[in-house]
Amino acid sequence: INNCENHLGHKYRVPNIYNYLQNRVYFNMIGNVPFLSLRPDPLSRTGNKMMKRAFDIVFSLLFLCTLFPIILLIVTIITKLTMPGPVFFKQKRNGLNDKEFYCYKFRSMRVNTQADSLQATKDDPRKTRWGNIMRKTSIDELPQFINVLLGDMSVVGPRPHMLKHTEEYSKLINKYMVRHFVKPGITGWSQVTGYRGETKELKDMEGRIRGDIWYIEHWSFGLDLFIIYKTVMNAIHGEKNAY
Repeated sequence: INNCENHLGHKYRVPNIYNYLQNRVYFNMIGNVPFLSLRPDPLSRTGNKMMKRAFDIVFSLLFLCTLFPIILLIVTIITKLTMPGPVFFKQKRNGLNDKEFYCYKFRSMRVNTQADSLQATKDDPRKTRWGNIMRKTSIDELPQFINVLLGDMSVVGPRPHMLKHTEEYSKLINKYMVRHFVKPGITGWSQVTGYRGETKELKDMEGRIRGDIWYIEHWSFGLDLFIIYKTVMNAIHGEKNAY
């Protein structure tokens, strides 16, 4: 190094990682210690995590204290008049670092034994007419703001999957588990870019996972706001994959 610099030469060194890594790597620092990572990870930074969590708390509190009681009253009355059983539906799903939690929804189907194993389909006979309306307008997802306030979810992030799906797809899709590096969300990048709803073929889930990883690598507060805006617009105009 001294010889190069004393003779106007530049010294560079390429880390010998290409025998086992073909993808791009990213240079980072922890204090004075340099390290290479496989992908950019904005939400690993404390400031970004605090900003996202603060937004989640404020947003969910505002919704739960204003619109949610009215929606809950309406949903409760119609649900009790149209189908027997509880108003809420809870299901174990995988969250941050693959931790299991109960995800809350308004019940949109008749009580059935396949709720934790069979994904909803377009003409699913388990759905009621009222349940179909809730799913089309995403009203059934609104109780998940309780999950956000509890810290199990975020307003925006990869959608949480049922345990059976995580077990199956983690064996079939490379890097599937990367989506669990961040909290799951009520809505997400994949959902507003065409990968919402039933995954009929493996390529549908692969597309969703690519979108989830893209979101993790490109997160910004502005991106979250854009996804929320797109979600609201899609709910107003209706989505063909919302069923």
